Amino acid sequence: MGVIVSETENFAIQNTKKSTSAKKIAGVIGKIFWVILGTLAVLIFRSVIWVLKTWNNLSMEEIVYHLKMPLEGTNDDIIWDYIFYCAAAAVLAAVILTCLLILMRKKKRFYRVLLGAVPAASVLMIALSVNHIWTTLDVSAYVKNQNTYSSFIDDNYVDPASVDINFPEQKRNLIYIYLESMETTYADQQSGGAFEENVIPELTRLSLENENFSGEESILNGGYALTGTTWTVGAMFGQTSALPLLIPIEKNSMDTQENFFPGITTLGDILEEEGYRQELVIGSDAEFGGRKLYFEQHGGYEIYDYYYSKNHGEIPEDYYVWWGYEDERMFEHAKERLNELSASSEPFNLTLLTVDTHFEDGYVCGLCTDEFGDDQYSNVMACSSRQVSEFVQWIQEQPFYENTTIVISGDHLTMDVDYCEDVSSDYERKVYTAYINAPVSPETDTYREYSTFDAFPTTLASLGAEIEGDRLGLGVNLYSSKETLIEQYGVESVNQGLSQKSALMEKLSSTIQKEDVSASEYDSAGGSIEIKDETETAAETDPAAGPVISTVPYDFQSGKFAVEINGAFSDDITGIKCAVWAEEDQSDLMWYDAVNSGENSYTAEVYGVDFNYKNAVYNIHVYEVNGENALILLGACQEAISS
Repeated sequence: MGVIVSETENFAIQNTKKSTSAKKIAGVIGKIFWVILGTLAVLIFRSVIWVLKTWNNLSMEEIVYHLKMPLEGTNDDIIWDYIFYCAAAAVLAAVILTCLLILMRKKKRFYRVLLGAVPAASVLMIALSVNHIWTTLDVSAYVKNQNTYSSFIDDNYVDPASVDINFPEQKRNLIYIYLESMETTYADQQSGGAFEENVIPELTRLSLENENFSGEESILNGGYALTGTTWTVGAMFGQTSALPLLIPIEKNSMDTQENFFPGITTLGDILEEEGYRQELVIGSDAEFGGRKLYFEQHGGYEIYDYYYSKNHGEIPEDYYVWWGYEDERMFEHAKERLNELSASSEPFNLTLLTVDTHFEDGYVCGLCTDEFGDDQYSNVMACSSRQVSEFVQWIQEQPFYENTTIVISGDHLTMDVDYCEDVSSDYERKVYTAYINAPVSPETDTYREYSTFDAFPTTLASLGAEIEGDRLGLGVNLYSSKETLIEQYGVESVNQGLSQKSALMEKLSSTIQKEDVSASEYDSAGGSIEIKDETETAAETDPAAGPVISTVPYDFQSGKFAVEINGAFSDDITGIKCAVWAEEDQSDLMWYDAVNSGENSYTAEVYGVDFNYKNAVYNIHVYEVNGENALILLGACQEAISS
């Protein structure tokens, strides 16, 4: 006889099954969350250690800067280092926690302890990690400074346009050499450095035998790189304007602007007014970070960079190393420029920027030796020291040297991960400084505490110029006895004042456009733009009207290559778009808006980060957008990203 189950009993059984099933699902979700929480704790813990190890001795502002953009020249290394140090540890933690759940589930007492202990330990680990980095980097002060107005800059800034500056009747020439990442730190301790063995003996001698404002102390001295001057374009801006490059956009994005602080008066402006012919020679792309824009607009500098050399036959068309060409070639080009400049009756200012000593570990050129064994960065630094010294010696042998001042300055402290990790935290790391063949001497014999801001008025004084009040911008003429901001307030207080909002800086940077015009993705599938038949291009329809499409090679420093479109366009053109892809199935297709860069000229910038820096040949189709919002294919080209 069968068992008869009432509707009530059946309903109860079904509810029990549903309840059991819901509990099982909840249990699985809980265990997944348990594993994720433990994994996240390990990831955060390791990430905090990695950040402080990777960017040791840097401020919160500088670390935020690095996290906001690809690291110049070291993206792959940094990413892999993070994966091995942090992500791998997190994956291992996830595997271990999962195995513990499986192996210990039958040991009820231990299992329950495990389920309670891991979340508690994870929360504690996350809290301690966040507190450690918060305290170490003084994040509270950083956040406060970002939202606090200070009158520090406003009160201490002296507008150069309001100062009387008198030059001698016979104006002196200026050669200004920026040395990438060069510090006094690299000298031996006896010379005022922090290393046991002097890595830069020639540069040490140049500084000690000439002027670095150490007074009666026969040791190296240099300037502090303050807030707003700790990367190359910020350093060059700070040393020639005595202002921090505090801008409302990413710090190397000034190349997207039409103007570079048009309301200020700089070293270049003053020398241009005095009739100087000014040139900038660098072995990389001068446009990166807005360097070309800055020097052209403030001093009318003629720019001799990697692309100038390439376009004028100074280097082979396909030549590209490091960021363009190495310092060995740069110094040879500088000699040619000096021979031409010195043949003119005009006073000149030749400004140079080295690049071989850029992090990570520098570039080993044909002149480098291995006197420091496997320590590549030291070998590169030593090579740079010799090259600069030999270049200075060549200058000193030339007829124009008698009436020429040489200024040699590091741009900022090195950003290399571990090069200075053994340097004592008590040692004050400073930018390398040397003034050579100046017609003036310091008024005092005291050891000066100064920043790179002081280079602006000091450089003018080294040319024999007399400066009313001996102050320009936030800088002080170091040949005078007037106190610098560092001597008045101390480094920490000055940095705090610079880190806070300034009404003056907001006014000076008010022309900066905050909209990102670089790489805006276009939805080709759902967009309203009609793509016309690609078999017929504008060039084929009217060859005379077809624009010329070319590319600027991929630059490891900026992490991008450019597409240039020049020629005649339709009367109803509303824009230019570029489709870029590397995969055969176009699965990685990206759209870029080209920016109008002049009459009948457009430029689009393609960033490697958008394609995870994949080494490949990239296909580029360039379209004109007309008044009907239709895309008309103008032409195609290719460009490669390769390590």
